[in-house]
This record gives sequence, C-alpha cells and structure tokens, in this order.
Amino acid sequence: MSWFKRQENEIEPNPAEKSVRTEGLWQKCDGCAQLLFKADLEANLQVCPKCGHHLRLDAHSRIASLLEPGYELVDMELMSTDPLEFVDVKPYSARLKKAQSETGLNDAIINALGMLGSHSIVLSVMEFAFIGGSMGCVVGETIARAIDRALAGKQPLVIVAASGGARMMEGVASLMQLAKVSAGLAQLDDAGLPYISVLTNPTTGGVTASFGMLGDLNVAEPGALIGFAGPRVIEQTIRQKLPEGFQRSEFLLEHGMLDAIVARRDLKTYLDRALDFMVPSA
Repeated sequence: MSWFKRQENEIEPNPAEKSVRTEGLWQKCDGCAQLLFKADLEANLQVCPKCGHHLRLDAHSRIASLLEPGYELVDMELMSTDPLEFVDVKPYSARLKKAQSETGLNDAIINALGMLGSHSIVLSVMEFAFIGGSMGCVVGETIARAIDRALAGKQPLVIVAASGGARMMEGVASLMQLAKVSAGLAQLDDAGLPYISVLTNPTTGGVTASFGMLGDLNVAEPGALIGFAGPRVIEQTIRQKLPEGFQRSEFLLEHGMLDAIVARRDLKTYLDRALDFMVPSA
C-alpha cells in the first residue's frame, strides 16, 4: 500500500515548470457580478468597465487621481487615543492597531496640498477601510487643520467623504467634531473661499449631517449611498417601503440635495472647471 500512502516514489514537481498564481487577481463587481481583472480595475480607477459601477477607491489613489505629481501629504502624525477605554466585541485600542496595520494610516483621513489642474488647493480625503471611515477626534482635527491651511493660504478646500458616520467608540467627543468642523467651514465662507464637498459611497451619519452637505458645491459619484440614517433603519421606523433608489446620489440630485453627479474619470476636470468660476481672478 506504499504507493497509495505515497511513502515512496513521490512525484516531484519539475522546478523548470512555471506556476501561475491566480488567487487574488480577480474581483467581483458589486454592480453586474462580473469577474474583473484587478489590474484592469486599478487602471480604470476602480470603476467597472462592464457596467460603470464605482467601487471604493482608497485615499492614496484618490489623491493621486486628483492632484498633479509633486503634492505634499500633511498632518499625518495625528493618532487616535482611547479616552473612554471602550470595549465592545473587542477593545477599541485593538481596533485602532488593526486598522493602522491594514491601511498604513494613523486614522481615517489624509490631508494633501497640491495643484488640481491650474488651482492650488487643500484636499482632505477619507479612507473607508479605516474603521468604516468613521469620524473621531483625529478626523475632526485633521479637517479643522485643512480649513486652517485653506484660510492661511487663501486656497479652496475640497473634501472627499467616505464614511459610516461618527465614531461611537469615542462617544460625545466624536459628536463634537460635527460642530467643530461646521464652525470652521463658516469661517471659510466668511473669508469668501470656496469649499467643494465630494460625496462617495457610502457617506452617512454625522459626516453627512456636517461637512458632507455644507459645500458651496456638493457633488457625488454615481450610485453613491448618501444619507443620515440607513434605509433599513428608516423603513423600520416609519413602517413604510422606501422609494426605489432612495438615498442614492441620483435620487438626491432629483430632489435638490446635490448639485451634480460626476463620474470618477471626469471628476478632476469637473473640479478644475468649477474652481475657474469660484476662485476670484487675480
């Protein structure tokens, strides 16, 4: 039975033969369920070439797609603490370490300074992969610093939101960020400096209730889920079936809550042109 147990005469692989690793090279589109080659997706800014569905784009790739080469990342040193020593299924401190390890970021946002087309801007981009893009003290402080930089340099501010809302693990401290950021944006408005809000899938909770909807220009990507409470929570509360496409960007545009829906490949050109109108001529 040695032949059956393969104790002897093992079949040795030929080292000259090349093996091809396919695991992790493909991704299923959430829109049309097609299997897509990841390299093709990355080349198309994470937009499905079959149906146009916009998949999530990480913060670093988003910045690179909007700013000219040579941009500067700033305010990267800020890190969340665990002021409440919060524990649910696992300690908040453990969640932070895991998110930092997986994303390479200290928190769910990146500030960048650079040129968007012909305009020098301050750009803040949220990272959904970091605890659902939730807004804690560091996210609020980072956006506040972006506002301060825009005020000091008399530059436009662009914020790209992707968030599940306020970070419950930081309690009321996270909710205070709504007022903090909103007050900063009021200063920007008083100074006559443009603020453009770009809403991506998903943008919900306290982010929508604060800076997400306070832009001089509010634009969104196609099919993005945008709202405060989720559709399921609303249906359970009002005990009614919601309209088709409720809280998607197309529905919000139709009902006057957005100024435009812009495909990802066109976003840089659109923002550059919008700033041509919004920034005073020298």
